[in-house]
Amino acid sequence: MTNEQSAPQRLMFLFANAESTNPKKSKKHQRGTISPVMCVDKLPSELSTFDALVKEADSIAKQWNFVFIASLSGENGVAPTTDEAEPFLNKMANDIETGNGIGRYVIFDREENPIELEANG
Repeated sequence: MTNEQSAPQRLMFLFANAESTNPKKSKKHQRGTISPVMCVDKLPSELSTFDALVKEADSIAKQWNFVFIASLSGENGVAPTTDEAEPFLNKMANDIETGNGIGRYVIFDREENPIELEANG
């Protein structure tokens, strides 16, 4: 995906823990809270597989069940740096804590299943 982009990319990952407040409801319509656990940014060349990403994340913290993913485009043929990605990672964490703008992220569970979330006020 990112290798096909015209501008070099930096991928941003936010690992989050989702807790259901109504576990007896159907999995499709659960309500709950999502809390950021940790963030990391990587160049596409630093990734091999989703399983490797999960193992790396688990080596740091295992209390996550969703990963939110976004990308940041570089300029003039140069990928963004980690320092340039930091404010965007902070925004991701804020978006997830508040439920604002979560539709802009690609979300997967630990098994690489896509997740669709809706924020309720």
